[in-house]
Amino acid sequence: AVSVSDFARDATAASQTDTEAAVNLYYAVRDQIRYDPYSIALDPDKMAASATVTTGVGYCVTKSILLAAMARARNIPSRLGYANVRNHLTTGRLKKYMKTDVFVFHGYTELLLDGAWVKATPIFNRSLCDRFGVTPLEFDGRHDSLFHEFDSRGNRHMEYLQDHGHFADVPYEKLVSEFQKHYPHMYK
Repeated sequence: AVSVSDFARDATAASQTDTEAAVNLYYAVRDQIRYDPYSIALDPDKMAASATVTTGVGYCVTKSILLAAMARARNIPSRLGYANVRNHLTTGRLKKYMKTDVFVFHGYTELLLDGAWVKATPIFNRSLCDRFGVTPLEFDGRHDSLFHEFDSRGNRHMEYLQDHGHFADVPYEKLVSEFQKHYPHMYK
């Protein structure tokens, strides 16, 4: 099995600077870890970066945790951010499952690069974006890469509703509480 540090090392082998390393880490998580919103598990062991690397599958929270862990493995300071978002392009199947198009505690990562915190959202892999007609988010290590405001046809896609701030580690109790409050049918 590949470890988080091995995955980070392999993704950044050709990097000359921390910014280059962060960009390479972003793309490794974005495109090598498949996004699956049905893979949500609130067990701390299943949310760990090591679990996401092992399965090769994650959702916004676990993919953000993985990016933060990989950055730390490369000595790049990182923290986790969370926000409630409305996904205007939620599929019928996912909306039926969640009973809403609001995703609470949508995860992203903040990286300290060249003295500034930069937000990165390595969530939707390229193949998924291609399938749904959404331009994949890009990341240059200097500008925030936070959300898909519009799809490739100009339709509204993601809308940030409430920012919960940033954290050094997963605010596990608050995350679980919010999931149970907003999705009670999933956590009976």
